[in-house]
Amino acid sequence: MEKIMACLVAAMVILCSLTLVRSDASDHRYKAGEDVPLYANKVGPFHNPSETYRYFDLPFCSPAHVQEKKEALGEVLNGDRLVVAPYKLEFRKEKESKTVCQKKLTREEVSLFRNAVSKDYYFQMYYDDLPIWGFLGKVEKEGNDPSEYKYYLFKHLQFDILYNKDQVIEIGVKSDPDAFVDLTEDNKVDLELTYSVKWKETDTPFEKRMEKYSQSSSLPHHLEIHWFSIINSCVTVLLLTGFLATILMRVLKNDFVKYAHDEEAADDQEETGWKYIHGDVFRYPNYKSLFAAALGSGSQLFTLTIFIFMLALVGVFYPYNRGALFTALVVIYALTSGIAGYTATSFYGQLEGKNWVRNLLLTGSLFCGPLFLTFCFLNTVAIAYSSTAALPFGTIVVIFLIWTLVTSPLLVLGGIAGKNSKAEFQAPCRTAKFPREIPSLPWYRKTVPQMAMAGFLPFSAIYIELYYIFASVWGHRIYTIYSILFIVFIILLIVTAFITVALTYFQLAAEDHEWWWRSFLCGGSTGLFIYGYCLYYYYARSDMSGFMQTSFFFGYMACICYGFFLMLGTVGFRAALFFVRHIYRSIKCE
Repeated sequence: MEKIMACLVAAMVILCSLTLVRSDASDHRYKAGEDVPLYANKVGPFHNPSETYRYFDLPFCSPAHVQEKKEALGEVLNGDRLVVAPYKLEFRKEKESKTVCQKKLTREEVSLFRNAVSKDYYFQMYYDDLPIWGFLGKVEKEGNDPSEYKYYLFKHLQFDILYNKDQVIEIGVKSDPDAFVDLTEDNKVDLELTYSVKWKETDTPFEKRMEKYSQSSSLPHHLEIHWFSIINSCVTVLLLTGFLATILMRVLKNDFVKYAHDEEAADDQEETGWKYIHGDVFRYPNYKSLFAAALGSGSQLFTLTIFIFMLALVGVFYPYNRGALFTALVVIYALTSGIAGYTATSFYGQLEGKNWVRNLLLTGSLFCGPLFLTFCFLNTVAIAYSSTAALPFGTIVVIFLIWTLVTSPLLVLGGIAGKNSKAEFQAPCRTAKFPREIPSLPWYRKTVPQMAMAGFLPFSAIYIELYYIFASVWGHRIYTIYSILFIVFIILLIVTAFITVALTYFQLAAEDHEWWWRSFLCGGSTGLFIYGYCLYYYYARSDMSGFMQTSFFFGYMACICYGFFLMLGTVGFRAALFFVRHIYRSIKCE
């Protein structure tokens, strides 16, 4: 494990250096009149962030040969498809109503533009790695009848650029609301696209030019809401966990005194409560290969999350560092597969499992399998829509090679190391030959009600922050307050561990010794609550629509929530195992 962790740390250093390097070869210094790269990225409905298309999929004036920019893996995964834009913005060269091109739009092209304007299509470009956006047109709703709506395409863009000496600091673009083409009727239309450029000097240093984008999530009223979220979470957690801790400590103390008194008073007195099942509490669970594989996958995802937070806190994921997050996810997941293999086969060996190869295959496919099937379906949908969300064949080959040459070998190496660790399961009590019968329990002590109780408390600690995460991932809001997010994540782990321990104690006190799977399911049940929140967010807090966007949202959120289920289930079981070992070490087991 020490070697695996050392490799991970080295990979982190390399990843930091890779993600901090800009995709453009330029050093961002220009002379007057020198070309500054302007790339058109994509267009799409404003409310459907996954449904994006290539810029020249709309009938703009496209050159004879479209120059595509070579992109990194993360940029392609993010749906970026950069091409050289038709606008020329030379450094410190002002222009006034410069003509880009002239063309006559056919009826079909007018229909395409009208459909885009009706769906609030926006465009995104990058100028010297600075993002700019704008809407294609506007809709004038003169009456309640859609047939009376007027559709207009903007034909003039105004670029306002700030510079400091020989570097670009800021850029903004706005459309001239009085310069438009009427697209309401299916008639041929003459289109002349023009643009103007204004330059202005500023004192803002180059190093602070990205702060404009990160400050939007750090505004006072936003910070107040985030801190209210944390205070609300902390108060809720302190009150409820304090209440449970008081009860649990008092009950456990009484149990220890009672059991010590019983041992001194009468050896033949019948035992009750959790001591009564000491011969069964460490009986290995059913489907132990699946259980060990779930722990391995959960441990890998937990490690992945910690490393992602480390990169975020050191500033790697600054706004619009295109594809940095996706690159980090792919690379770190591949490098941490050894942790999954080691954890799964090591624990499987402790449970006296024999077929470690099958266990290793199960570990490798437990999370990747559903993710791969979901990706195949959603990528097919994206291809049918001709969206940039569809991954090119070359990118799929690269991901397959990473899985084949990095993920799988590390998984096998970790599995072999885990198999050879020869660790034994530390059980304070001997397991009886035959299992005791579990007494009849009321409905609220069954698995599903217990999962509902276990998932509600951790979810209540994070649900306020969830909105901002969803608005960032599935919208256009910028999220940069990673320190607050990390605090919320720590609260989530603490509450998950504590509520799982409490419910495990109540389960054992009811003489139900099948706590292994129950503790895992209760710990991971927060993932189900998060998926329930997805339904609420989609229908109540967003304007997403259409089959592609709906399938992308619910498909990929299902994979994310499944990952949370495995990760938090592992946290819950580890906490419950520590607690169960502790209480049974504290009494004399016959």
